[in-house]
Amino acid sequence: MSNGSCPDGSIDDVAEPKEALTRDLLHTGAFEQMFLKEAPTLRLLSASEREASLTSTLAERPDGPIWVFAYGSLIWNPVIATVERRIARVEGWHRSFCLSATAGRGSIAAPGLVLALDEGGYCEGLAYRLDDTTALAELSILWRREMVAGSYLPRWLRMYDRAGSPFGFGLAFTASPEHPSYAGNLDRETIVCRLATASGGLGTAASYLMMTRDELRKHGIPDPEIESLARLVEAVSGKG
Repeated sequence: MSNGSCPDGSIDDVAEPKEALTRDLLHTGAFEQMFLKEAPTLRLLSASEREASLTSTLAERPDGPIWVFAYGSLIWNPVIATVERRIARVEGWHRSFCLSATAGRGSIAAPGLVLALDEGGYCEGLAYRLDDTTALAELSILWRREMVAGSYLPRWLRMYDRAGSPFGFGLAFTASPEHPSYAGNLDRETIVCRLATASGGLGTAASYLMMTRDELRKHGIPDPEIESLARLVEAVSGKG
């Protein structure tokens, strides 16, 4: 694929991350401040709205341990404290670069893309089990990270192990099609262009893609779409 309508520039040219996504960044509110600075027109959820979202999600919690299903950056940078990790699969949802990023991994001038679960297919990722005694505190941190702008819909999804046996329900962050950041209908060239050229306070969209690819490989989780996008982004940047 040629760069077509992609602007000049590549993942070699964009800025290195100014911040690392850490517990500290979330605890202090610096993560929200980054969004306010980089995308001032983006509406962020208030603390009370996040708390209400978490409360309503926990009210629908199925019986059993609290698991978090990771499919993107939570795989390579979970931030939250966990007591068990295992490979898991969910049905009816697939990993997709379907959320526009105007902060963090992109900008208003050059939006990037980040992953969400979109409807259809299946997704294999990692399941993290939380300690019951600290679960609420860890989920509060997770909500500061994933629900900063309300572009995700948290759901409890049944998870299966590699033998196909169900072992619990995982809290998963699915795309909200009604949110202004939803970008599930972009053509492939636009997706590749955004991933190859966008950058924000947390780093490049390309590095987000490559770290996801590398971590999926590390855990033996195949994802042909992620592999294909990585090859195309490398080709646009001259690394392929």
